[in-house]
Amino acid sequence: MVRIRATYWDPEGNTFGIPTFWWRGAPAGYATVRQLRAQGLRPGGQPIAAQVVWRGVGGERVAYLYKVDQAAAKRTATAAQRAAIGKALAARRTCRSCGVVRPYYIPRSLGECLDCAPAMAAGSMSTEVAR
Repeated sequence: MVRIRATYWDPEGNTFGIPTFWWRGAPAGYATVRQLRAQGLRPGGQPIAAQVVWRGVGGERVAYLYKVDQAAAKRTATAAQRAAIGKALAARRTCRSCGVVRPYYIPRSLGECLDCAPAMAAGSMSTEVAR
């Protein structure tokens, strides 16, 4: 049994200011940002066209909807942007201590790879015990 809250049904926008639908009640032609991205689109600067309101954890939840026919194609990264992203990701995998590029991202809490971090911790422990 599906419970529908009639308080969230306002297709003309008289109560909420913009057309409002209940969960899974939006007509075809509207989509959320995630749904647009899945279709290779983006809102493209258009204003919010409608909303979906439902009761969820912590109270009322809202998802904004955009018109699919006014959406623009997603922009693709240029070759220079992709190269810059590749360099940034490679820097996150390069250990500052040994300079080796690891197959994982270096933990920011350690600041170095997992091979160098235990050696550093063991070295600091031995100097404290010797004092």
